Amino acid sequence: MSRRLPPLNPLRAFEATARHGSLTKAAGELNVTHGAVSHQIRALEATLKVKLLERAGARLKLTPQGAELLPAVSGAFESIAAATERMTRPTSSGKLAISCVPALLSLWLIPRVGSFMGQYPGISLTFNASNDPSDIHDGDVDICLLYGDGSWTDCWLKKWSGIELFPVVSPTLINNRPIRSVRDLTDHVLLYGDDGHEWQTWLSAADALDVKPLQRHRMADARLATEAAIHGHGVALGDSVTASAMLAKGQLVTPFNLSVPAVDAFYAVCRNEVRSAPIVQVFIDWLFAQREELSARPDQAVTGQISIRKRRGTRATAAG
Repeated sequence: MSRRLPPLNPLRAFEATARHGSLTKAAGELNVTHGAVSHQIRALEATLKVKLLERAGARLKLTPQGAELLPAVSGAFESIAAATERMTRPTSSGKLAISCVPALLSLWLIPRVGSFMGQYPGISLTFNASNDPSDIHDGDVDICLLYGDGSWTDCWLKKWSGIELFPVVSPTLINNRPIRSVRDLTDHVLLYGDDGHEWQTWLSAADALDVKPLQRHRMADARLATEAAIHGHGVALGDSVTASAMLAKGQLVTPFNLSVPAVDAFYAVCRNEVRSAPIVQVFIDWLFAQREELSARPDQAVTGQISIRKRRGTRATAAG
């Protein structure tokens, strides 16, 4: 059921008068006469059937009812002004702040963002490597690329991509320490980008939970685990989005043909009031267009020579 709101012009007159404590100053700000402001406030008081302002010497002061109403009215007008400013931000110029999952930012977005810069040279970009959902409601952030279950509330979001997870290793390491079966992982270091659940899920799918690696090293995020694998420090779990470029360049290889779908996915997320800003729209449109053009697909990325039959019902509880 819709709620009836008081007339907006009287609310504006009340807010300006209460802020200045003066009918004259409110009239000057609103570019109307002193009498018009006074009339609007009386009309609002008649509608609400309460007294909102009273005279205190040379100034006007709020009644208890006026003091209760003012914060809501001021906040509403500030939100409208901010939303209007965002909506009228030019499409092709201005500042745009993006918070992105570290691995996706370093390994996928940064290598491709040159095409956006070339198309919109007037847009100044700020990137922050983060997978913190609190960034969604940070006023200094326009767009978030998050990895998770998509359960965030009070925001606009759209699934950008699901991923498949699979082991990756540097060609140098696998040449020096061959992997001919999943059991050979006992001779290797496993690199984690989460709390270990991803590797446990993959090993379960490979029917190899009893495999004990030479060592385990936990990294702060998937990006660091992938970079450590490139440098030959162990075997990491790559994914079908962020590992695609390294696989194509031969920096990493996939020893097995088995991948597991991650429960979580990448999402584009922003505050509801920001979504309509043209400068935000163009980046989101570009982002999804780039995803469509991504040549590597999950079934193309996992081309390992070692065949493993996947156990049924296995999905990864990945943590980006």
